[in-house]
Amino acid sequence: MTGRELAQRTIQQVRPVLSVNKDEARRRVLNLYKAWYRKIPFILDNYRVQLTKESCKAKLREEFLKHKDVDDIRVIDMLVIKGKMELQETVNKWKQNSHLMRYWKETVEPKPTDFLTKFLSGKN
Repeated sequence: MTGRELAQRTIQQVRPVLSVNKDEARRRVLNLYKAWYRKIPFILDNYRVQLTKESCKAKLREEFLKHKDVDDIRVIDMLVIKGKMELQETVNKWKQNSHLMRYWKETVEPKPTDFLTKFLSGKN
């Protein structure tokens, strides 16, 4: 048995984590998105952070669009499981405000480092 045949046989034996096909995986992703969307007002009330609903909705959309090109059903299922865990931790307030604000850190523009960029941006 060649390496290719062995790999093909192994791939055929791997079971899906949750979803059987892409439609079911898509449905799970949409359900997770809706669950997060519905909890945004609750999260803002509980964490008392200086964010608007619109910025939270935009960040939610951005986080989901990061993984829009994932095709493997097992990877999609694992991302859904992680998303559900994050939602549960957030809603149960098992996180601190800093954990929640970590999502907004990535969108902050980096400070200029060289002289010319600092000069053009008006920074010292």
